[in-house]
Amino acid sequence: MEKQATIGKGIDTTILLLYYALVIVGFIAIFSVEYRTGDSFFQSLLELKKNYSKQVLFIGISSLVAVFILLTDSKFFTSIANLLYMAGILLMLLTFAIGKDISGSRSWIALGGGFNLQPAELCKVFTALALAKYLSRQETEFHKVQSQLIAIAITLVPALLSIAQKETGLALVYFSFFLVMYREGLPVSYLIAGFSFITLFITAIVFSLFWFIVLILIAAVIAIFFMWRKIKKSLSVLLMILIIGAVCIFFKMFVIDLVFDKVLKPYQTERVLGMFGKEYEPKDSARKAMLEKELATGKKKDRNYNVKQSKIAIGSGGVLGKGFLKGVTTQGDFVPEQHTDFIFTAIAESFGFWGSALLLGLYFFLLYRIISLAERQRSTFSRVYAYSVAAILFFHVFINICMTIGLMPVIGITLPLLSYGGSSLITFTVLIFIMLRLDADRQMVLR
Repeated sequence: MEKQATIGKGIDTTILLLYYALVIVGFIAIFSVEYRTGDSFFQSLLELKKNYSKQVLFIGISSLVAVFILLTDSKFFTSIANLLYMAGILLMLLTFAIGKDISGSRSWIALGGGFNLQPAELCKVFTALALAKYLSRQETEFHKVQSQLIAIAITLVPALLSIAQKETGLALVYFSFFLVMYREGLPVSYLIAGFSFITLFITAIVFSLFWFIVLILIAAVIAIFFMWRKIKKSLSVLLMILIIGAVCIFFKMFVIDLVFDKVLKPYQTERVLGMFGKEYEPKDSARKAMLEKELATGKKKDRNYNVKQSKIAIGSGGVLGKGFLKGVTTQGDFVPEQHTDFIFTAIAESFGFWGSALLLGLYFFLLYRIISLAERQRSTFSRVYAYSVAAILFFHVFINICMTIGLMPVIGITLPLLSYGGSSLITFTVLIFIMLRLDADRQMVLR
């Protein structure tokens, strides 16, 4: 079949409109963070000295990238999916050699002129393509454990590299692919195991050792009660319950302290504990000495300062907001990183509850539309890829909003299409427009 001559032929205009609506809202929010009375708007745009002027450039570049993708044959993305994935992994490895440290993370490659590339962002696109490629192969039997482990490995390799780059937030996003694999037949036991671990981790943080053991004993008694018939037939079930209980207690007594004192950095630990209203009391002697020194010299930083200011900004917006460029917290630069990770606070303070609700409504409608688009695909590749886009967007929106209102620790997750930054905007542009290209060609061929 001949390739369509018109660039917009078959493109889902609803998603296209939602994309640009969110991009425009993002520019308005970034502008409200940086613009001050007396600034020359047009001069700033030309000089590219302000973040909002650079964002205009990123929007222009993203639009050119979008046009290029829409002009590309959709079969091109299926043919080079694995090659792009390997290139992404190599770029992430390259950061360890020539990477640039930004905010304590060595995950950036300097491009010159004040612009930087974050390979971990782009690798989300490449991972989505590689996973779609693998699951769409005729020889992939996803009901078998071996195939499931290979698919999981495809998603976890870049996640582990992100952790090594000290980009814990980006690493979490790669776990969104588990939702995609669940849609394609991954047993629910994997998800149950994951949520069980998260529940165990939170419970171990919130409760003291005594009450934690009491909860484990209560859970064990309930499990024995409901599984008594199986226990009478085989004592191995009872043994399994007791082993699980013992592992949970061991986790609380030893593993939690190991994670907080050896794996996470002090500021990360303080942010995690601060989310549950807990103070960090290090068991490690070196960290304890460092904390005591900071307290003695008065150099102890408030690691939850960002979240506190974020809550103030969001709460001060009220129902209707303070109005565009009238937010005291925003105009006073009280919220650190407001143009990137905390961009939602600018919307909430300026436009209030109803403005925030409208923004979340746009995201919800976009996710709903993408899932609808995924379900109408005729090929496994296109369906898996579209669900990957939806899962990544959902994780970013959910984690970022929860982060700004204090329901999750600050882990450096951008708000899709709104936060300042070329890597983030271009990544989501590529994600969405490859999906639109695949959808436009869904009637052409089964892949």
